[in-house]
Amino acid sequence: MSTAALLQDARRQLVGVAKEGLGEERHSRFRGDRIVRIGEAWHVGVLLLTDDAVLATAEVLRAADAGRRGYTAESARERAVRREWALRGGFGEGEVAHVGWSVIDADAVDAGGASGPLAMLDGVPHVRWSSAGGYMPLDAYLRERIALLTG
Repeated sequence: MSTAALLQDARRQLVGVAKEGLGEERHSRFRGDRIVRIGEAWHVGVLLLTDDAVLATAEVLRAADAGRRGYTAESARERAVRREWALRGGFGEGEVAHVGWSVIDADAVDAGGASGPLAMLDGVPHVRWSSAGGYMPLDAYLRERIALLTG
C-alpha cells in the first residue's frame, strides 16, 4: 500500500479523535512575541496528520502562564516563555501547541525517496520513530499509534 493510501486510511480511522493545535511564531513590535494557531492535526507519534497533509513533529508545548518562578536552567526559563507565547497567541491554558513542524512530501516517499521521518525501503513505506531509532513499517506504526489514540 502506498504512503498516501496508508495516511488516508489513518485519517478515516481518526475521525472523532481530538486534534491538537498547530502553532506558528509571530513577532510584532506592537503585539509582542506570540505563537498563533494556524490549524490543527492529529498527533500520531512523530507525525501530525491534517485533513490534507502530513507533517513531522518538532516542539510540543502546553500553553501556560510563565508566572514568577525560579529556574535552575536557562532552557527551562526559555520553555516557560514559549508556553506563555502560546497563551498570548490564543491557545487556551493547558492546550497543546505544535511548533516548528515541517511538511512531509508523501509523493516523494511513494516515488522511492524519503521525506522527514518517512522513507521507502524495499518498496515498503517506513517511518523512523525516533532520531536514534531505526525504521519500522509505516502500516504497523500507524496501527499501533491509532490503537493508543482510539483505545
